[in-house]
Amino acid sequence: MRRLAALLLLPGLLGGCDAVRAAPQIAGAGAAIISGAGTANPGVGVAIGLGVTAAADYAVKYFGRSRQNAVQDAIATAAGPLAPGARAPWEIRHSIPIGNERGEVHMVRAIDNPLAPCREIVFSVVDGEGEALTRDWFAAQICRQGERWRWASAEPAVERWGALQ
Repeated sequence: MRRLAALLLLPGLLGGCDAVRAAPQIAGAGAAIISGAGTANPGVGVAIGLGVTAAADYAVKYFGRSRQNAVQDAIATAAGPLAPGARAPWEIRHSIPIGNERGEVHMVRAIDNPLAPCREIVFSVVDGEGEALTRDWFAAQICRQGERWRWASAEPAVERWGALQ
């Protein structure tokens, strides 16, 4: 499954996010053409193409969600032990070294509630190096789940995170 997802994300290196979103359709069309020609039955080709498109779409979305969860877990892990007002760096290194992220997290305040201890945080996402470096800031909430701190914020309503959204 990881290899399939990596292969489907490969066009993103060359063509960006639009190419990644189109990868399932491209894979499905290719499978439909090859299987339709191989069986001389266009119905079989269409059925196989739809199946490949659905499987590839699932793989791309699964891979994206797992990477997003890893980034959110890295931020929550860095912020969890901080006292109010404290700050710490955070960083994520993915097994496929595309989209590695880093930044700084500030613990703003502790939120006491009867369900779980929570924290309000502000964190940065650094992009680029040297003169081209940009730093964007975001706010979120984390809560303790067992021994771990986990992301508790709902997804942002506007596109401001790009691939992290």
